[in-house]
Amino acid sequence: MIEIEKLRIDFGGAPVVDGVSLAVAPGERVGLIGESGSGKSLTALAVLGLLPPGARAAGRVAIDGTDVLGLPERRLARLRGDRVAMVFQEPMTALDPVMRVGRQLALVSSKARARELLELVGLPADTYRAYPHQLSGGQRQRIVLAIALARDPAVLICDEPTTALDVRVQARVLDLIDGLAAERGAGLLFVSHDLAVVSNLCSRVLVMRAGRVVESGPVAEVLAAPRHEYTAALLAASDLEART
Repeated sequence: MIEIEKLRIDFGGAPVVDGVSLAVAPGERVGLIGESGSGKSLTALAVLGLLPPGARAAGRVAIDGTDVLGLPERRLARLRGDRVAMVFQEPMTALDPVMRVGRQLALVSSKARARELLELVGLPADTYRAYPHQLSGGQRQRIVLAIALARDPAVLICDEPTTALDVRVQARVLDLIDGLAAERGAGLLFVSHDLAVVSNLCSRVLVMRAGRVVESGPVAEVLAAPRHEYTAALLAASDLEART
């Protein structure tokens, strides 16, 4: 579904992503981890052609075999939502603050489907008429997830979707992503700085540092015997070592 080969991204200077390659097959769950500034979010944004102004990308980024780098916006729009969708880190930047939630859902589906989507993500029916600012952070993130799932994408990209949430709400949202992806057989590319979160959701992981992949492999193997000192440091910073 997603194939990235030797991706390079720069802003006119040294590359911020350099030689990254990864793939997500149908139904596969891949984690992409690293500290802030490692290039993991830019890598995810490149898949949907959503790189910030001034970014230059080279290499190959394909969805269903179609290279999206340099693809006209009109053709990219057809792939977004239908084939690949994204859940962003901060829901308030992804939602229109002056538009009711139901209307935002209906823009990507229908009114009837919008109400079904609210039920799907565990929100009450009266959420339909609410504005984003009237909802909690966890509820807003559920709305963003509902929008992402509206067209049943084959691959779901999640970019730090629970960073701004407290621990209990974080667990609920992660369980929801886990369950909904499993029900649909959707592939998952989960971007995070937290190895503990990725270990619960993904079967394979790639570790990024300073724009490069420094380690990759099955999650269980990487957790049991990290080969790179940076991966070992991420493991030490998570709560996994306390549990293993």
